[in-house]
Amino acid sequence: MSDPDLSDDGDDPFDFAPVPSASSRRDGWTPARQRAFIASLACHGGVAAAARAVGMTPQSANRLRKRTGADGFVRAWDAALWQGKMEARDEAVRRGRDGWWSPVRRNGQIVGHRHRVDNRLLFAACYGVPASRFEPR
Repeated sequence: MSDPDLSDDGDDPFDFAPVPSASSRRDGWTPARQRAFIASLACHGGVAAAARAVGMTPQSANRLRKRTGADGFVRAWDAALWQGKMEARDEAVRRGRDGWWSPVRRNGQIVGHRHRVDNRLLFAACYGVPASRFEPR
């Protein structure tokens, strides 16, 4: 996955015109739901999870992406997906490097915490990330 075109001309990819809808269904892809989907996608980079977070399916999100007039939405989707993937990667690196505290339970009660480190997260985070992310711009 390559870095989307985030030009320096001040054009914000997250400021997009929602995809026009032929119907005005409240349970459909309303402008507010489209913006919430993009925001959720930017947080974690998962299309299925972002769609579920706004009460929709990944299939309907992909159909919306293919509609006429969806150019701005597609651009915001690509930028949000990139940002979300980088957020997830950075969190995996942090957890792989620094670890995290996990509760220790006995008989349903938390009795302490254990520091955990998982190098698999660090290895997984390092694979599949394009080297261009680390090149100076």
